[in-house]
Amino acid sequence: MKIRQLTKQYGSKTVVDAVSFEIPKGAVISMIGPNGAGKSTVMGMLSRLIARDGGHVDFDGTDIAHWKSKELSKRLAILTQHNNIQMKLTVRELVTFGRFPYSGSHVTAEDWEIIDRAIAYMELESFEDRFIDELSGGQRQRAYIAMVIAQDTDYILLDEPTNNLDIYHATNMMKIVRRLCDELGKTIILVLHEINYAAFYSDYICAFKDGQVAKFGTVKEVMTKETLSRIYNVDFEIMEIEGRPLSIYY
Repeated sequence: MKIRQLTKQYGSKTVVDAVSFEIPKGAVISMIGPNGAGKSTVMGMLSRLIARDGGHVDFDGTDIAHWKSKELSKRLAILTQHNNIQMKLTVRELVTFGRFPYSGSHVTAEDWEIIDRAIAYMELESFEDRFIDELSGGQRQRAYIAMVIAQDTDYILLDEPTNNLDIYHATNMMKIVRRLCDELGKTIILVLHEINYAAFYSDYICAFKDGQVAKFGTVKEVMTKETLSRIYNVDFEIMEIEGRPLSIYY
């Protein structure tokens, strides 16, 4: 996926300003930056949930705007920050939605096998018949990820997947993200506020400031004292744990 000169305006305010970068396939890429930097807006434009005002998103040789929705949904899945489904659904029923681009409401035997694998992969078997509104935040997040796994796309976009999770469940969520890439070969694009999660679990980081890309590169290229201090306007120090640069700020 190649992003070129992506632009978005709301009235006279430019919130995404000529953003360009390339997403390596089969990797975890985190988008970081302060509030209002344009991360979630870029994510929305990549998934076509937000209309762009300018620029180009090349997805496998074709502008993403020209993909038919059904075909795109077989290649790209997104989980937004807010996934409040109002219907009374069990975990299994929710995960079944992941097969809709393929079979619609006529679920096949092959679909059920994929659904079963997704539920097992996320270790949801013990409560697959419980309603999602009865689950904890961490369990509910796992159910939504299982739905995405059942959708079986090459690309997965996650907008702040650790939002409203405690440290235990947030860490488990990031471990799941890493497994989706390493074990299932998915390309994962995340918006994250927790920069140390981005550093520890990502392959690449795209750092935003004021609607522009301030720095794109490997974790070690982006997680530097100079870059982070410039982006967040606070003083940073960098330390390494298990070969990964992690930050402290003051």
